[in-house]
Amino acid sequence: MFYFFLACALLIAGYFIYGKVVEANFGADQCRATPACRMEDGVDYVKMSPAKIYLIQLLNIAGLGPIFGPILGALYGPAALVWIVLGSIFAGAVHDYFAGMMSVRYDGKSIPDAVGYNLGKFAKQFMNVFSIVLLLLVGVVFVLGPAKLLANKIGFELDKTTAVAVWTGIIFAYYFLATILPVDKIIGRLYPLFAVCLLVMAGGLSTMLIVDGYTFFPNGIGLANVHPTGLPMWPLMFITIACGAISGFHATQSPLMARCLPDEKCGRPIFYGAMIGEGIIALVWATLGMTFYQTPEALQAVLASGGPAAVVDQVATTLMGPIGGFLAIIGVIILPISSGDTAFRAARLIIADFTNVGQRDVAKRLMIAVPLFVVGYLITKTDFNIIWRYFGFSNQTLATIVLWAAAVYLVRHGKIHWIASIPATFMTAVCATYLCVAPEFALKFDSSVGYPIGIATAAVCFVLFMLKARKTVVEVDAPDSPGTIG
Repeated sequence: MFYFFLACALLIAGYFIYGKVVEANFGADQCRATPACRMEDGVDYVKMSPAKIYLIQLLNIAGLGPIFGPILGALYGPAALVWIVLGSIFAGAVHDYFAGMMSVRYDGKSIPDAVGYNLGKFAKQFMNVFSIVLLLLVGVVFVLGPAKLLANKIGFELDKTTAVAVWTGIIFAYYFLATILPVDKIIGRLYPLFAVCLLVMAGGLSTMLIVDGYTFFPNGIGLANVHPTGLPMWPLMFITIACGAISGFHATQSPLMARCLPDEKCGRPIFYGAMIGEGIIALVWATLGMTFYQTPEALQAVLASGGPAAVVDQVATTLMGPIGGFLAIIGVIILPISSGDTAFRAARLIIADFTNVGQRDVAKRLMIAVPLFVVGYLITKTDFNIIWRYFGFSNQTLATIVLWAAAVYLVRHGKIHWIASIPATFMTAVCATYLCVAPEFALKFDSSVGYPIGIATAAVCFVLFMLKARKTVVEVDAPDSPGTIG
């Protein structure tokens, strides 16, 4: 377990050291009034305590991604832990911090507006559509995942298909209420309790791994790729382990809490810190996948028979017994449900910002929410595996765009852009390569062609960014005024 604790220690050190670098470079100002102070409306702009916002943010971003993704990523071996640590500190937490803090500086606007202010009108319109599509995919994935887990445990003496349908309806009903009610009525009250359950679950499973003396598989292979089906580490591992390292979905969630922030100095513990917390959850499940099962082939066999949900069920029940295992699984179920509801809520707010429809009136909230849920229900009729694959690519593409917007924001304000432009370039290479070689897309290039194209695409984007950055007029202090690079 030395490697697990070393990885956790590095994540925590990253928060205290690199997190302060990011905060100082952004220029968080405790004396600047936040949107929650200036624009409180009792619905979405509601000032809350930093501790409560942190717990809500953690649950908002920590859906199935830091569980299912790391379990699948464990097939690649210990290299998965390296990506979780480096990705969380230098990419994911930076991405989440800027998604939240740019929203704070732009009156709590949703992420398409923050991107549009820095990358232009076309980027804004693209992000409006892309974000809503991603949020609908997230909402649907985070309905079907917990519905299947619940149907396995509480089936109401129905056949499996019917039980899943019943739980899907129940979860959708909860999502609808959480989407239209004021943020402090359900989310503000339940999420801190849910977060405690989540942390207890992760801690309990980690403790039992130590007590039972599990060790990593395989021994002595270092960072070599041990995937049993031979899937390449580049770029697939970086798409598979998304929410545990970097996730564009988080950019849609951070503005929800940006509207509740009491002061800007809370941004580092809430936005950067919650991503580090999610990274630790991802480490727990990647480690479980690499220690509970003796070989990658044994893990693959369980995944083939029942997917990541089967792994969660088997690991939790074996390590913590029937009662403890049930409580652990409930903790896992809480994660996607507590992200699915805010996915639909974020979609409502993005559409409201785009259409300029105020959300104080419940009738106007319903006008947007009802069609969203109808579309979401129709998407549930699509094969889950197809939804998940497109979710993974969309997720990382959105994260890449937000990082480029953050880099431009830093250039416009005379700050050091490398903290955003370097991870943006890396994620551009990941997404471009995946688009070239992934079987679900039309290109389907061989790696000998797809890999160079992906790397070249990232290099071109970086060169164009640097050329534009040299021509940019630095704004001394105009944080709320729209503008584009160049």
